[in-house]
Amino acid sequence: MSHKLSVVIVNYNVKYFLEQALRSVEKAIVGLDAEVWVVDNNSVDGSVAMVQEKFPWVQVLANKDNVGFSRANNQAIRASSSEYVLLLNPDTVLQEDSLTKCLDFMDSRSDVGALGVRMIDGKGKFLPESKRGLPSPAVALFKMTGLSSLFPKSRVFGRYHLKYFSEHETHEVDVLSGAFMLMRASALDKVGLLDEDYFMYGEDVDLSYRITLGGYKNVYFAGTTIIHYKGESTKRKSANYVKVFYNAMVLFAKKHYSSSMAGWFAFFIQMAIYFRAGLAFFARLAEQIWLPLLDFVLIVAGYVGIAKYWELYHKFVRGYYPPEFYGVHVPFYALVAIFLVWISGGYDRIMVARRLFRGGAIGAIVLFAMYAFFPRDWQFSRAILALGSAWALGAFFISRGLAQAFKLGGVQFDHGGRRKVVLVGGVAECERIERLLKLGRVNHEVLGWVSVNDVQSQEFLGHLEQLSEVLAIYQPDLVIFSGKDVPSTEIMTHMIDFQSLSVQVKIAPERGETIIGSDSKNQPGELFTLEVHYHLAQQHHLRNKRVFDLILCACVLLGAGILVWNNRGRVLLRHWLGVLLGQKTWVGYDPTSLSLKLPKIKPCVLDVSSPYVGTGFATDAALAYARDYEVSKDAWVFWRNLLGKSH
Repeated sequence: MSHKLSVVIVNYNVKYFLEQALRSVEKAIVGLDAEVWVVDNNSVDGSVAMVQEKFPWVQVLANKDNVGFSRANNQAIRASSSEYVLLLNPDTVLQEDSLTKCLDFMDSRSDVGALGVRMIDGKGKFLPESKRGLPSPAVALFKMTGLSSLFPKSRVFGRYHLKYFSEHETHEVDVLSGAFMLMRASALDKVGLLDEDYFMYGEDVDLSYRITLGGYKNVYFAGTTIIHYKGESTKRKSANYVKVFYNAMVLFAKKHYSSSMAGWFAFFIQMAIYFRAGLAFFARLAEQIWLPLLDFVLIVAGYVGIAKYWELYHKFVRGYYPPEFYGVHVPFYALVAIFLVWISGGYDRIMVARRLFRGGAIGAIVLFAMYAFFPRDWQFSRAILALGSAWALGAFFISRGLAQAFKLGGVQFDHGGRRKVVLVGGVAECERIERLLKLGRVNHEVLGWVSVNDVQSQEFLGHLEQLSEVLAIYQPDLVIFSGKDVPSTEIMTHMIDFQSLSVQVKIAPERGETIIGSDSKNQPGELFTLEVHYHLAQQHHLRNKRVFDLILCACVLLGAGILVWNNRGRVLLRHWLGVLLGQKTWVGYDPTSLSLKLPKIKPCVLDVSSPYVGTGFATDAALAYARDYEVSKDAWVFWRNLLGKSH
């Protein structure tokens, strides 16, 4: 049976984003003769079951392996029979009239073989990959050397993302994004399907180019906008991404350029791989160390200033403290304080003030405890240590305040994790969203609701047209739109208007159990769900677990002379090196042996569920451990094992 449109979505472990995408597709195909295909590349998150249960009208192809983006799309295209085929990413949201507008345009332009649309990220910012130029050697060179970023509006250097073309105007382009690529089936019959030699990246470039070689045009259509949640900028900082992406460009060059040009292109690409991989490494390193380095400089400078003041106005002797005090002891004090703050979560991207204060305070206590055991000639001044510790605590807040004020590295305070929220939708949907927030254990405070119409009611702060005034008055951290009550077009309009505000935007899909959004294209989509929130899935708990593993490694090493005479002790010694290298963890569980999907952790030496194997409580023990994890649980299990008691 032939249709007007076949929508093809390739999915891999993004169940909740796929659900939201299908909800938007469901609305966008109303009145259209369309079919929808989901090709799943062996996901383990229950995606296939979710689609079959909630979207029985969707055709599902469930692969037993991850066959890649190109091959998966081709599977559905070959099985379909439509005038047009749309390749759509699962982390997208369409406007209600997106498909109607695109199809009307294609029907009016028989010379157009493929069409892309204006894409924005979860913050409402335009995604430049919506339209691109062909990666010729010159274009690739300008991109790899950074000239395209330095001169984005230049028609010579800026041809990769075509920024000299307005994002609000429809125009012909070379390359479209595979995130949304609407193609004429007759054009695919002529030029062929996606090249399956491209496992990931580059397949949309190759297909776009072949469409133009077939005598058709590729058009960037500005008449509609879609949301594309993504974390590509984060991936691009990895050396693996650099290698895969640029090797895809080499494949493209070898396929479409002359052998001599392809050879030069491949040479430049190989150089670029090493260059960009090096940049990626240093970028990741800088991302990790710039804030600790800033803290170190501030703390050391503060200690030095305090010591100099103490010399002049209390000791009345210039140079009273020896060089080793400034060169060894002061840096050591700073490193101890930084280490304790790191353990407390003070270097997480979103920081909680109380954890930062706690880390700094514990650092001061630890320093004074260590100071008491220093040799007499190392105990220079308790007063300087006290004043320096106080300064260090303040410096931690100063550095983060500066970073937040100048928007450096995405650093921001979460103020205890409590978010101020405004909900937009009808009464029933706002009540449902509030239940989602509570059941999902989201630390929040709902400031009020905004109605979708201008009906006045005491239940609402205002109506949708007054949303900007509501934000100005109440200054929420988060706005959640009801996907049922608020059209996607309205949501995207407001997202674009909110770009300059420090407010996050999320969507609660109709009949869904999630709240989805992303603060920028640099961050993969964030979601709240009704599923259990595991402590063991949180960064600061995992960090504390790793630090405690290392502490236990030190204890096992110190007690090796005693442990070697005990069977349980010999087991610990046998696994000691694996834990030290981060290949194992002392306490944990084996997720493959349990009926419940729990956070993935390193293989464990001591299994919290082992005493309950065969009793039916093994999964419950592991669930309780993962859900309510604290370092004290590891200490208790480890100690009980040493005593030979069942934990």
